[in-house]
Parts: sequence; structure tokens; C-alpha cells
Amino acid sequence: MTARRRWSTEEILDAAAELLRTSDAESFSVRKLAAALGTDSSSLYRHFRSKTELLRAVADRILLAAMDSYRPEGDWKQRIMSLAQRVREAFGQQPQLAAVWGRYASSGTGSRLVMEELLQALRASGLPDEEIPTRYHRIAVLLAALIAAEAGVSAITPEEYEQGMELFRVAVLGADPERFPALSHFARDVRPLGADRHAAFEEILATQLAHIEAAIRSR
Repeated sequence: MTARRRWSTEEILDAAAELLRTSDAESFSVRKLAAALGTDSSSLYRHFRSKTELLRAVADRILLAAMDSYRPEGDWKQRIMSLAQRVREAFGQQPQLAAVWGRYASSGTGSRLVMEELLQALRASGLPDEEIPTRYHRIAVLLAALIAAEAGVSAITPEEYEQGMELFRVAVLGADPERFPALSHFARDVRPLGADRHAAFEEILATQLAHIEAAIRSR
């Protein structure tokens, strides 16, 4: 009888990432991953104690890829913007994993590298040390929300996107002006959530950084 192949941790993570390209965290399971690898779930639990731990490890690899060859440049705001864009682009290549990161976070090396750079940039801003953890948390929550939301839009099919756009047009342009006067007034200028997300991402983050800068200057 031929012995079953022993899969390495990296091979398991590769297979999990590939499976997550066509599914989401809800439908993903260790059993499905084991079936894809031609093994049983118990062999995978030797590497990861739970589905959550496995998903966190997969998401952390995206952060590792984002930080590969990263070198901080510019002032503290430029560093944070550059870091945010790298993380955004990395998850943009695997949008299904952005939701995993937003939900489960991660605690591996990739996560620590992102945290370290963000904290270092905030220290370079001149903020007092006692304020940095709170500011860090606000930026981290903002980034996770923006990246996960953008990934959710990019993961839908072209048919689903067109259907959503048509529903948006009907809902906005067809709004009753008596019941929805503001919506009717701005209907032709209001844009759907999927439009121009890159510019929206930069503007929202820049606003948060400007708020920090204003707090520093007011001291």
C-alpha cells in the first residue's frame, strides 16, 4: 500500500490560497482543503490547530508579500500612504483573502512587519508615545475596512457587477423626489460604491493623516 504524501506547511498554505481564490472564508473548510490535497483533515491539523489559525496564516502570507523589498521613504505620512498602498495592492491580487484578513486578522511575521512600520511612522510624526497606540488602531481599522470592501467589489463577476449597476441606476435615478428630495437632487452626480475606489482610498486615508497632523500642530 502506497503511503500518503506528507505535505509541508508551505504547500498546505499554497493550496489553501488557491482554494480561497474561488470561495470565501464561510464556505472554506479544512475538509475541503484536505480533499483537494488528497489527504485527510487530521494530517492538516498537525500543522494548524483550527480553520481560523490556517486562515490567519494564509492572510499573513499576503502581508509578507506586501512587505517584500519594502524600504521606508519620505516623511511619516508618505510612509503610511506607501505602506497602505502596498497592502491594498497585495490583497487586490487575491481579493478573497482580503475578507479573511479583515475578519481574522493575523499574527505572523507579515502582520508584525506591517505593524512595526506603521508604529515607526507614527513615532516619526512627533506624536507622544501614549497617543500612538490609539492612532495606530484607528488607521489599522480603516485600512482593513477599505481593503476588504474594495476586494468584495472586485471579487464579483462581470454579470453581477452590471446587474448591480443597473439596480443602482434604477434606485437613484428613479427615486421619488417628494420622498427622497436630496437623492433626487444629486442623483446624476452620486456614484456607486464600486466607482473610483483608488482615489477614494487615498482621500479617506489622507484625511485621517491630516487629522493626526492637525492634532500635532495644535500642541
